[in-house]
Amino acid sequence: MSWYLEVLRKYAVFNGRARRKEYWYFALFNIIISIALAVIDAITGIGLLGGLYTLVVLIPSIAVSVRRLHDTDRNGCWLLIALIPLIGAIVLLVLMVQDGKPGENQYGSNPKGAIA
Repeated sequence: MSWYLEVLRKYAVFNGRARRKEYWYFALFNIIISIALAVIDAITGIGLLGGLYTLVVLIPSIAVSVRRLHDTDRNGCWLLIALIPLIGAIVLLVLMVQDGKPGENQYGSNPKGAIA
């Protein structure tokens, strides 16, 4: 849960690097919370909570994704590849699961603390 809260604390930080752990724990908690809110929305019949939650985490999700791409030494514009149907999502998934570049890159020092 601390990784999820860390991303929310850095909700508009688009510079620097994010470890795989930070990105994927945020994604995991996002999915769990979204499912819980979908169940609540289905029970109540209102359908408001899921939409509000999506709006709240939209900017933090983009920010952590950009930082994750920075960790792999890629520009944040690579997020736009997800706009290509099916292929874009697969390519983005592959980029997100890759290990970060060891040592420093143009986006900052390695968040793992490893030295190249």
